[in-house]
Amino acid sequence: MTIPMLFKPRMLLAVAAALALSACFGAPEAMKQYGGGKRTSASRPDRPQAVGTPSFTSAEAKQCAVDLQRAGVRFTPLPNQNHGGGCTSIDSVKLLDIGTPVTNLGAMTCPLARNFAAWVQYAVRPAARAYFGAEAVKVETFGTYSCRNIYGGRSGRLSQHASSNAVDVAGFVLADGRRIMLDGGWHGDKASQDFLRALHKSACRRFGTVLSPDYNAAHYNHFHLDMSGNGYCR
Repeated sequence: MTIPMLFKPRMLLAVAAALALSACFGAPEAMKQYGGGKRTSASRPDRPQAVGTPSFTSAEAKQCAVDLQRAGVRFTPLPNQNHGGGCTSIDSVKLLDIGTPVTNLGAMTCPLARNFAAWVQYAVRPAARAYFGAEAVKVETFGTYSCRNIYGGRSGRLSQHASSNAVDVAGFVLADGRRIMLDGGWHGDKASQDFLRALHKSACRRFGTVLSPDYNAAHYNHFHLDMSGNGYCR
């Protein structure tokens, strides 16, 4: 593509970013690993999807996707979806590789995916080495998107999970086989307590809302991390 000489440097940077983003979105390898664009049973939402609409059309969404790419995160963008009942997936991605395997990840809003990947890289892995002298080789979660109300109740407001904007982290697996889980570890031995509280503190700097087992009985076995709120940390 020939770029007219009248473009200013800032405009050239914007064009380059847009080209890099479009290349990422169209990467055959990423789509192949996600099933070639065909939805499998493991990736079906809780309710039937409406026909997808184009995603990542805003400047903020495009920048988020570029940020993921620059961080070396492998992902595939997902079409915007209205799942019904107020449940949506807007400007969401499927994380393919963040450097450490993670279980049960579905659709995640791009800001959530970006901050989650950074948290695993810059908090989880260093903390595992510091407190246990071992590498973190897996992060176990209870998932991301779920069309439900908070706490799974019959009534009340929708959970951030209903907009693909939350992830529930259950624990961590170390290279030596140890599993440091929120259920048991939060009130367990000193190393586990210190490790999990260090991760909680770090998460509170990266996510809008962080809920731990100290919040209420419903969170006894996981960290709830989402991008809503403004630094609500419990």
